[in-house]
Amino acid sequence: MTEWRKIEGGITAPKGYRSAGIAAGLKPSGLPDLALIVSDVDAIAAGVFTTNQVKAACVQYCQDRLQIKPTARAILCNAGQANASTGAQGMIDALESAQFLAQSLNIASDTILLASTGVIGQRIKLDALKAGIPKLVADLSETGSAATAKAITTTDLVTKAIALETTIADRPVRIGGISKGSGMIHPNMATMLAFVTCDAAVSPHLWQQMLSRAADRSFNQITVDGDTSTNDSLIALANGQSRTPAITEMGAEAEKLEAMLTEVCIYLAKAIARDGEGATCLIEVRVSGAPDDESARKIARAIAGSSLTKSAIFGRDPNWGRIACAAGYAGVLFDQELLQIQLGEFLLMQNGQPLPFDRAAASNYLKQQAAASVTSDPDQPQSLDHPVIISVSIGNGSGSGKAWGCDLSYDYVKINAEYTT
Repeated sequence: MTEWRKIEGGITAPKGYRSAGIAAGLKPSGLPDLALIVSDVDAIAAGVFTTNQVKAACVQYCQDRLQIKPTARAILCNAGQANASTGAQGMIDALESAQFLAQSLNIASDTILLASTGVIGQRIKLDALKAGIPKLVADLSETGSAATAKAITTTDLVTKAIALETTIADRPVRIGGISKGSGMIHPNMATMLAFVTCDAAVSPHLWQQMLSRAADRSFNQITVDGDTSTNDSLIALANGQSRTPAITEMGAEAEKLEAMLTEVCIYLAKAIARDGEGATCLIEVRVSGAPDDESARKIARAIAGSSLTKSAIFGRDPNWGRIACAAGYAGVLFDQELLQIQLGEFLLMQNGQPLPFDRAAASNYLKQQAAASVTSDPDQPQSLDHPVIISVSIGNGSGSGKAWGCDLSYDYVKINAEYTT
């Protein structure tokens, strides 16, 4: 039985947070493109960022800020320009945007964290951003999550948000989150942004550890296209406004909080994978029998990221050879005579040997899962409840892990072939 429940409110569900999202003219489309999340008090801040050696100015800015002081009051995010590969001027623009917002909020500029998403090589349209900040601040609301989630998107087809609540020390504790991402998604963070708020009181070191572990089990286990972005940022705030006792070391309450944080991150990660550019279904890869969890997660990532596997699923082709191949090149040693592969309920390989199976029925399973992953709800047209499930066992070890991805369609090529044209 889970120790939390799903609630409404997204990023502003926890106590002491407000947010807003507006159209500031940063995107050529005129769609919402500037978002702000504010804590009423100083919050403990943790972050996990891209591993790409080419880092956007906002990433370097946040890493520098958090290294000096792991607290924050606000997160400002612009969509439209990545402000990556923009040289020294890109950092100057980042600093100027933080300073301008600080004046509007009447807070110190070093308590503001930044995120950007959009076209690499393009600087932030600073004049438009500055002109939009007064309205952005005026629109801050405890019910602003939906507008905020919309304003951070780029090629996303849907917004991504969740909030969960549990009880710690007889008081409600909440975690909310929003994310964006559709392309340039690959393990070790990708062109994704995710912001998490929490009203528990947690020590900085422990909060960072919790977030890093949660990222390893969620955002670092998704892939859409194998490209790792310049701008990936996962930022989590914990402001203590639940008035629960401070959590300073691992124990039952810390484990409960980390489990809920991980659940929020997994939901947001799966939502990104399902919304992969041109995708028609979500893929969940489950690996067991590995020597340890990290080995299992490594194989799961390889399978979820295999272009051949993804293409086969788009074609509704139950070609288990693609899966076996990806498992084999993942970089984990195992005895191929112990390899077992299952697609949904269809056992395709056992003890390293192919098994007879109903190919038409297996193909129909792929069709059914894709059809079920589309809903009639205009507010949430994508379902995460019907993934294509690939189960792989590589032996008798205790290690297990999951990864998520999506199929690879013709539309992915079309979207990215025309991205800046």
